[in-house]
Amino acid sequence: MSKEITSWALIFCVWLVACISTLGALFFGEVMQLPPCVLCWYQRIFMFPLALILPFGLFPLDRKVIRYALPLAVLGWLFAVFHLLLIAGVIPESIRPCTQGVPCSAKVIEWFGFVTIPLLSVAAFSTIIALLIMAHFRSSK
Repeated sequence: MSKEITSWALIFCVWLVACISTLGALFFGEVMQLPPCVLCWYQRIFMFPLALILPFGLFPLDRKVIRYALPLAVLGWLFAVFHLLLIAGVIPESIRPCTQGVPCSAKVIEWFGFVTIPLLSVAAFSTIIALLIMAHFRSSK
């Protein structure tokens, strides 16, 4: 497989993860009527643009999209990890940024006894970061 096709496929996979995550966040908020907390809003701020930016790097293939997408993904990952640690009790609740509205430390959804919305967010951002780094190194060879 050529480097160009591999890079395109990796960036396409990143776009799919970003779209699925965006649709999932919208499903939780609009269909299930789960109001997002402050940390969820910040994670959305970094995820939603990825679903819009990445297609511009696909048609035609423009590897520079990695340069724009990676900082968004890393910042979103940092917020998601902070949120996950807050829910897990590693970060004390006195540091919580949610003083009004929905508490950030509340487990709104817990599937299989451990899958929470912040865990889904960490998984999505981690996948996006890994795929973007792979695409960067595939395209630079």
